[in-house]
Amino acid sequence: MAEKVLNSIVAQRIEISPNLIKLRVVPDGWELPEFKPGQFGTLGVPGTYPRSDGATEEESPPKDLNKFVMRAYSIASSSRTKEYVEFYIGMVHSGSLSPRILNLKVGDRLFLGPKFKGMFTLSQVPEDFNAVLIATGTGVAPYMSMIRTEIAQKLNRKLAVFHGAYQSGDLGYHSELSTLDDMSEDFLYLPTLSHAHEEVTPWNGQEGFVQKLWEDGHLEKAWGVKPTPENTNVFLCGNPFMIKDMTTLLEGEGFIRHTKKQHGTFHIEQYYVKLD
Repeated sequence: MAEKVLNSIVAQRIEISPNLIKLRVVPDGWELPEFKPGQFGTLGVPGTYPRSDGATEEESPPKDLNKFVMRAYSIASSSRTKEYVEFYIGMVHSGSLSPRILNLKVGDRLFLGPKFKGMFTLSQVPEDFNAVLIATGTGVAPYMSMIRTEIAQKLNRKLAVFHGAYQSGDLGYHSELSTLDDMSEDFLYLPTLSHAHEEVTPWNGQEGFVQKLWEDGHLEKAWGVKPTPENTNVFLCGNPFMIKDMTTLLEGEGFIRHTKKQHGTFHIEQYYVKLD
């Protein structure tokens, strides 16, 4: 097996909050491979890299600090962008990788896996079907790749993003998605906050957990079309409790989970248990 090296560079770092960043990574001396929107890449740094000051005690420190700490992160940039890949990363305070990633500065080196993987893609959805993309927190990342790619190619389906967050400061793509919502009749963006009462200024949007947006029928109200297994595919990425609740709701309405062995009408990305 080839030895892993620091083959990439941090080109841009946008701090959404002290615990949340957008990170653009460029390869150093090699070309980015092709990928499908919704797939993920592997990031890694040596265990010798310092952790963020905002981190807590490391739950499982690397046994060998000279080895790389690595995890998979969904790509947020368009598959048509060849210069860089963008990641949307939140800090798990006791984790091994994310506190090191959030401590990186522009120009710092890191490892980016040369292959992108995953089956959480719109290519699984029939062209005449609509798609509802439901996320909590950084689970919106793969949807940004899907949306940015689809918008560039002109939408041939209706797309909706339901994004649940703790507070408005955690809605890292709010401006971009709101603009798309204003510009396209075929695109709907519905953010919701679970702790809207803690906002510094009044929040005029939806409140509560993201699955409530589905239960309350917001999509049918906006589009005049009820999402069913016959016209819609649903994607779920984020908090496992949201995924569990949405799975119960969707199966109760006749949706079937998509797997490698079975073509279904709702898709799950279990990123939440893969990352730290």
